[in-house]
Amino acid sequence: MNGSSFGTYFKITTFGESHGAALGVIVDGCPAGVPLSAEYIQTFLDRRKPGQNAYATPRKESDLVEILSGVFEGKTTGTSIALLIRNESQRSGDYSEIASYYRPGHADFTFDAKYGFRDYRGGGRSSGRETAARVAAGAVACALLDELGIKVCAYTKSINKYVCFDTKEYLAERFSPEELASLRNQSPLNMPDADASAKAEVFLQKLREEHNSAGGTVECVMTGLPAGLGDPVFEKFDARLSHAMLSVGAVKGFELGSGFDAALLTGTEQNDPFYTDDAGKIAKRRNLAGGVLGGMTDGSDVLFRVAIKPTPSVYAPQETVKKDGSSYTCQITGRHDPIIVSRAVVVVECMAALTAADALLCNLGSKLSHLEAVYGIKK
Repeated sequence: MNGSSFGTYFKITTFGESHGAALGVIVDGCPAGVPLSAEYIQTFLDRRKPGQNAYATPRKESDLVEILSGVFEGKTTGTSIALLIRNESQRSGDYSEIASYYRPGHADFTFDAKYGFRDYRGGGRSSGRETAARVAAGAVACALLDELGIKVCAYTKSINKYVCFDTKEYLAERFSPEELASLRNQSPLNMPDADASAKAEVFLQKLREEHNSAGGTVECVMTGLPAGLGDPVFEKFDARLSHAMLSVGAVKGFELGSGFDAALLTGTEQNDPFYTDDAGKIAKRRNLAGGVLGGMTDGSDVLFRVAIKPTPSVYAPQETVKKDGSSYTCQITGRHDPIIVSRAVVVVECMAALTAADALLCNLGSKLSHLEAVYGIKK
């Protein structure tokens, strides 16, 4: 299987299946000297792990991470970092029936079309459980970014029609990342608006009783990124970011800044005016561009959101076909999330951090002055 790696200089490769022995990731390119511990990585995995409340799958996994290599005396060594997360609560028998038919909204049919074979136990590599390895790797990226004063904060912006503060504005314009994280953490749905969270919880309970599921959006703000990250043609920062987000199985849409609303604006409405602030720094009066101009970061906050589909595994009867093409009505059993959005928040955060870490390292060779500064030599 191709396509299990992401990144150029800060590169990750994930492995493992939902019902296999373990999941894991190899992180290559992390500079030496970054403070890192299993306890730090665990704080990220604990935000993603299942079984924490009524809005997540009841599958119980501790998701304890093991650092196998690349860290010595609490700091990265510059060599490959190997991280392992063992599966502890597989119930593969829950999935034996689906070997004979294709679940709507899943990758069953496309796996058979591509490989002629599939791991039907929870979806194998296409399972949302694969994101545990991404989160572990993203924690390493966050540790690096933290040393550079760069922060990444994601949160649930909406669930179905229930939107935080009932507005399209970026919450980052109203709250600091620290305030957003604090408000987010008070909600079981990771919504920084308590009123919207309460309404969404009632809505989700009704869906659970109807054996149905819901989708929503996750919004993310990245602060402290320098101007000039990304390249102006195929490797644009926003192109890399969209690649990262759309590689997450449940994500169906990505927008940066004003996003699709830009199509409704005039040029003067969309353009962000520049000015020089009191410290003599060039800044923007607003940020409809979402922090990226011409594919390169402009030094302001990078602001984006992703749309996440409803969980496809629902108990309600659904029309499908068996592998031989005959009609079939399925009712999916097993342990599934009634909503993916709240657990996807940390996945979005970590994929954004991986994108930023890679862009920072890719940018080191963009100017001669960068090399002079790194090596302390000059003609």
